[in-house]
Amino acid sequence: MRICVYLGSSAGTNPLYREAADQFGTLLAQRGIGLVYGGGTVGLMGVIADAVCAAGGEVIGVIPEALRAREHDHQGISELHVVQTMHERKAMMANLADGFVTLPGGIGTFEEMFEAWCWSQLGYHNKPVGLLDVGGFYSGLRQFIDNVVDEGFLQPRHRAMLIVEKDPETMIERIANFVPPENEHWLGARDV
Repeated sequence: MRICVYLGSSAGTNPLYREAADQFGTLLAQRGIGLVYGGGTVGLMGVIADAVCAAGGEVIGVIPEALRAREHDHQGISELHVVQTMHERKAMMANLADGFVTLPGGIGTFEEMFEAWCWSQLGYHNKPVGLLDVGGFYSGLRQFIDNVVDEGFLQPRHRAMLIVEKDPETMIERIANFVPPENEHWLGARDV
């Protein structure tokens, strides 16, 4: 099994974010779960890759050529794929992974998480999508998403497709044990 982790190319201001990336990476390796990520050595991306490597796990990075200088592609990982575009990067990461988890990050991280969740809702994949709310980093986003449900723009069943946890071990358990609904189309006829 491999989990694609979306997280910041910056480390953020709170040391808790680095600790969470390190802990999550170590837990993945200990569970025998491979990491698929953005391929860089900077920020939280580098922290999680280093943690998985240090614990003897598999790390697959995917990085666009244009970002190699800025994100400093990681040379110590199991595999590094260099692609031409962000679209190729995201598609390859999705194809290599059995699930997705988002840790703290910026707009690129948010965009990747929302795309994976949207693809799930549209039925392009039936892989679990998780949001690890480290230290309440995503509490405002969670409230916003719940408001989107209240305002009628997101169905509760589609909101439930996003797994939200605060504890890394619980998140890994839920992702690893995820069973997609059988013979259910994520979107009903009235949604299309």
